[in-house]
Amino acid sequence: MQRWRGLEDVPEDWAQGRSVVTIGSYDGVHRGHQLIIGHAVTHARELGIPSVVVTFDPHPSEVVRPGSHPPLLAAHHRRAELMAELGVDALLILPFTTDFSQLSPGDFVRTVLVEALGAKVVVEGPNFRFGHKAAGDVEYLSALGLKYDFEVDVVDLFVAGEAGGGEPFSSSLTRRLVAEGDVAGAAEVLGRPHRVEGVVVRGAQRGRELGYPTANVETLPHSAIPADGVYAGWLVVEGESMPAAISVGTNPTFDGTNRTVEAYAIDRVGLDLYGLHVAVDFYAFLRGQEKFDSIDALLERMAVDVKRARELVDG
Repeated sequence: MQRWRGLEDVPEDWAQGRSVVTIGSYDGVHRGHQLIIGHAVTHARELGIPSVVVTFDPHPSEVVRPGSHPPLLAAHHRRAELMAELGVDALLILPFTTDFSQLSPGDFVRTVLVEALGAKVVVEGPNFRFGHKAAGDVEYLSALGLKYDFEVDVVDLFVAGEAGGGEPFSSSLTRRLVAEGDVAGAAEVLGRPHRVEGVVVRGAQRGRELGYPTANVETLPHSAIPADGVYAGWLVVEGESMPAAISVGTNPTFDGTNRTVEAYAIDRVGLDLYGLHVAVDFYAFLRGQEKFDSIDALLERMAVDVKRARELVDG
C-alpha cells in the first residue's frame, strides 16, 4: 500500500488514471469503517482502478476546537496496517491545519478528489460531512459529482449488537465502551480487541519485587485508555502475542497518583522490554481497581487475577 502525507506526495499523474476514494477520520477502523473501506476496495477492483483512503492528522476537532481532541482508538500507523489488510491501494494523510479547515466543500472536492486523486467513485457513509464548518453532506457531494464526473456510493453502517444498544457502529460508541471498561463490547464494534501502544519505561518496579514483573507502557498521546481495573489480554512484542494480566490505574494500595498501563506476561520470565515499542490488547474486564489493606491481600488477589486471565485468554 502506498502512503502519502499531504497532497504534494501524491504522484503527479495519479489523477489521470482515476480512482475510488473514501474519506474520513477512520479512527479505530471499526466494523462500520471496514464495511465502507471494503466496499471501496471491491468497487475499485471491479473497475480495474486503485482504491484510496483519505484521512487527517491531527483529528479535525483539535484544530476546529483546540483542546477537544478525542481519545484515539488507533494510531495512524496502526490504521494504515488495518487498511492494508483490507486491500487498500493508497492512503493519503492530509495535515489538518487552520487554513485547510477553511476550504469550502466545493474547493475541498476540487482540490483533493478531482485534481489530486481523479475520483471516479466516492464511497461514504450516510452521515459524511466535509468542508468548512462541515457544510457539505452526501447530497451536496452527489451534486458535485455531476459537475466533476464522479459517482457517490453511500453505504449504510452496521447496527451494533447488545453492547451498543442498537446504535450504529461508530468511533464515539467505541470510545464510550472503552472508557467504561467494556472492552468486550468495544471488541464487538472493532472486530478485534482494543489496542493501546507505547514504549516500555521504568516504573516503581514493585511488580518485579512482588513476583509479577510488568511492562509499564508509556502510552501514545491521546490514547483511549480503558477504565481503571484489571483485564485479561495480550502483551504484543515484536509481533509475538503473549497472554497477559493487565492493570490500569493509579496503584492505590501504594498511594499512587499517576495513571499507568501495566501488563504482566503470564508465565514468561527474563523478559527485557525496556525501550521497546509494545502493544497491549484488551480482551476481558476482570475487576475494578481496589486498595488492599496489606501486601499479602494484594498478592492473593493478583494470583487469582492471573489465573483467571490465563483461563480466559488460553480458553
